[in-house]
Amino acid sequence: MGDFEEGMKYWRDAGHVARRTLEAMKDELQPGKTWHEIIEAAERFIHRHGGKPAFPGTIAVNNIAAHFTTEHTVSPPEGWEGDMVLQKGDLVKIDYGVHIKGHIGDNALSFEVGNTNNHTEQIKAAREARDAAIEMMHPGTPWHKVGEAAAQPSLDAGFQPIRNLCGHQLKPWVLHAGVSVPSYRCGPDHQGFKGVVEEGSVYAVEPFNTTGEQGLIKNMGLSNSSNIYRVTGATTSRKARAKKQLKPLGAQMARNLEERYETLPFAERWAYPMLEKPFPDADEASRQSKWNALVKKLVSIRFLETYHILACADDGMVGQFEHTVAVTSGGPEILTVE
Repeated sequence: MGDFEEGMKYWRDAGHVARRTLEAMKDELQPGKTWHEIIEAAERFIHRHGGKPAFPGTIAVNNIAAHFTTEHTVSPPEGWEGDMVLQKGDLVKIDYGVHIKGHIGDNALSFEVGNTNNHTEQIKAAREARDAAIEMMHPGTPWHKVGEAAAQPSLDAGFQPIRNLCGHQLKPWVLHAGVSVPSYRCGPDHQGFKGVVEEGSVYAVEPFNTTGEQGLIKNMGLSNSSNIYRVTGATTSRKARAKKQLKPLGAQMARNLEERYETLPFAERWAYPMLEKPFPDADEASRQSKWNALVKKLVSIRFLETYHILACADDGMVGQFEHTVAVTSGGPEILTVE
């Protein structure tokens, strides 16, 4: 079995587990369920079925678009009014990633809680947008044609494609591997979407749409509000220690993060318990301030980056569907299938 074939086995296996997680969690999206319960159930499901989370389980309700996971105190995001509990009529996006030896399956769906039929058209348009984009994923197709295909179903149904949130190329251990996949009519001259669909590459295709008029998302809450981090790979704990950018304990923490998560995104609530061992007697407030100081330092030396919570810029309802696709000589192979 060649490298590519062996690699494809891992990509396919990760895709299967990602899809099974998504389908299983759809049944959990009931009125009265907390966001946190659903996130934790998804992450448990992934581990139980032989994968590891490629990023924290996320849930995005109504005008929230992406990158929200709970933190260890389970506090709502800055700017969210009310409890983090599903209500009848909510438009919910769940987005789960699974990796097997670094090979990633990334998929998402939109679902209406309690079948109130308020968001049926938008959900249908988002699903059709994903499928229309995938149909264009043949080797050599210019990216602007993929974007145009993705935009059409939403525009036809009266929704705006979101322009500043894109699909992305996947590589082993790298969730956002350089190439972005447009979901709107970016046109042939757009500098961000030059080039064509490449054979032998794997892409996450995820068009978002909105009831808002601008077709844009913005960072939600404070500029530093993020519960998701990633080790950038731009520097290492060893280099930072050698340059005296980190004290021994900070360097040890940084090394733990490298070893545990490589360069894949991780949740604050996964890493926060690391502080228990070095600070067994610290109370919650002092542990929290140590954590904040550590994160601030690691971001400032470009060891860590943060993922902001994203919401619709003009508070529209957001829809999304996503598949992971491998591009073969014969066209697209959807990997996130059961």
